Amino acid sequence: MVQRAMEQATGPLSGLRVIDLTINVLGPVATQILGDMGADVIKVEPPNGDQNRQNGPGRNPGMSVFYLVMNRNKRSIVLDLKKAECMEALLKLVETADVIVHSMRPSAAERLGICYEKIRARNPKIIYAFAPGYRGDGPYKDMPAFDDVIQGESGLAAINRDRDGHPRYFPTVIVDKFCGYVLASSISMALLHRERTGEGQQVLVPMLETMLQFNLFEHLWEGALGKSDGLGYTRMFSPHRRPYATLDGHVCLLAVNDEQWRRVLTAIGRPELLDDPRFCRMTERMRHINELYGILGDIIATQTSAYWEKAFADADVPHGQVRELHELMDDNYLQETGFFQKVEHPTEGDLVMTSIPVQFSASPGNVRYLPPNLGEHNDEVLGEIGYSPEQIDKLCAPRTPAAAAPAPSPGAAKDTAVESAAQPRS
Repeated sequence: MVQRAMEQATGPLSGLRVIDLTINVLGPVATQILGDMGADVIKVEPPNGDQNRQNGPGRNPGMSVFYLVMNRNKRSIVLDLKKAECMEALLKLVETADVIVHSMRPSAAERLGICYEKIRARNPKIIYAFAPGYRGDGPYKDMPAFDDVIQGESGLAAINRDRDGHPRYFPTVIVDKFCGYVLASSISMALLHRERTGEGQQVLVPMLETMLQFNLFEHLWEGALGKSDGLGYTRMFSPHRRPYATLDGHVCLLAVNDEQWRRVLTAIGRPELLDDPRFCRMTERMRHINELYGILGDIIATQTSAYWEKAFADADVPHGQVRELHELMDDNYLQETGFFQKVEHPTEGDLVMTSIPVQFSASPGNVRYLPPNLGEHNDEVLGEIGYSPEQIDKLCAPRTPAAAAPAPSPGAAKDTAVESAAQPRS
């Protein structure tokens, strides 16, 4: 069943076309953001499809939950890029596109024939974007990298040590998702530059350097003064910096200036601490943050979460309750604002999707395509660039249900074009 757009694009990127050769998480997150903002995203898949089609439960082969949550607002076509005629079809699409995004290392893109120079030869104004592990002008430019690797190399795993002191990964693919957001925003900036100058360009978002900057905004600390042993924002490492236990749950609370601390200490019934030399000014509070957090924790533990919810709301200080994952879909606020939306997919039945979080007053994003089946839009997309039905039948590789071909293990990333136009990044 061909899934037609449910409505016209309304977002700020309406009218732009994106060729999406990405797989895993980073690239699909970036291209879904572009699609949510109105871009026509054409997801070019190999005959076996994006390997994420197999990751997690699902109602039908090749339509797993991991794929479904990051591939809306895209149209899927199947091209076996090992074949010259399929590569030529891709390049014809490039001629109609504003952006091309891939998940390859530079050497793989070169071998495949879709490096920037060759793509630019077909479309000088195109934005050519990718997010390898490392900078393109350094010695690691062709090393493979995944989320866990970059969590380690950027210092994130080290600052997230467990109680025994062992480095620990964050229980989310924080690198892939954050770099995906940076990739999407960087592409948008390049499009703005092109709008002003007419000039296309290459956009490279290195995962390691992006996450180093992310981590070191606060943790460079005394390193900004040239002290290599002075990295680490003190407050982040207090053993008391965690959600505060109440009689029946946990609450979160943060004050960042003198006025907010005055309100917090008054709300907990300890206004006299405002005159304590340890806590009266920000510099002193930072030196004695463990003691201050400890006092807060002891007092908050004496009342219920509801009690503190009202007390902190009355005091107008930033606060909230700790919610488990299973509680989120029933959260009153999220239900009231429509964050979770139920949609009916033509082949997958009822699905729950998150809404588009960014709000534009004049050009809001919208959901026009639900996550597509493999090759669902072959006829539609290739017909738009002049291929006849007979040519499309010959051109498009037979569609193989994704479940029939085991996904490569995360540690065995290959550099071949056929596994989603060459692979190796998350």
